[in-house]
Amino acid sequence: MLTFAFIRFMEYNTTRNHLTIREYGRHIQKMVDHIITIEDRQKRQEQAHVVIELMGFLNPHLKNVEDFRHKLWDHLFLISDFKLDVDSPYPIPTRESLKARPEPLPYPKRYPRYNHLGKNIEVVIDKALKEENPEKKQGFANAIAYYMKLSYNNWHKENIHDDAVQAELSAITKGELEFNNRPFVRQYRPSDDFRENRGGGGKFKKHFQQRSGSGGGRDNRGGGGGRDNRGGNNNKFKKRY
Repeated sequence: MLTFAFIRFMEYNTTRNHLTIREYGRHIQKMVDHIITIEDRQKRQEQAHVVIELMGFLNPHLKNVEDFRHKLWDHLFLISDFKLDVDSPYPIPTRESLKARPEPLPYPKRYPRYNHLGKNIEVVIDKALKEENPEKKQGFANAIAYYMKLSYNNWHKENIHDDAVQAELSAITKGELEFNNRPFVRQYRPSDDFRENRGGGGKFKKHFQQRSGSGGGRDNRGGGGGRDNRGGNNNKFKKRY
């Protein structure tokens, strides 16, 4: 009889109500459902505060979130399916505000005039042309020239002459910017690719296979000094008669 009584009061997930927020568990869901049935408003308000404290205790990570108390109250109304009639220290959310679709974000449309340099360098050039301080303007020119030379080296794997950089910079700025230093960019070498892939299991990684007959093998019968060297002169494994 005890077994049948236990089976009678068992609850299956298929017969239970849907959990609105699973992080709080089934017990919080049942507590909120019970608070809804309380007729005394003052008692219902007190029980709501108790559940808020319990929700914060069960989810301590929310304390690191800004306005975590506001988030707890919003979750309380959400768990109650917006049926809970209590006072909240924060604006009470509604079903319409929850399901409201946000406005689409405007996609930034940026059309660079010089695709090989990108849009950011155009912003720097425009700022340099508006600069009135001669020293800062010259510093902008030197930085832009270094960036142009570095970009060329990264894409083409070779350096470009300073005269070509100055010619392109003059064409872009209509002769208003000229750099007075020689931007140094390290020459690309094919060995740089090998250094980047060294030890990473890349295409330059070499696989070595030890052949039989060489010294130091584990099962080396023909060499000298092996661990199981039966044919060498190692006295340690030599039989005495």
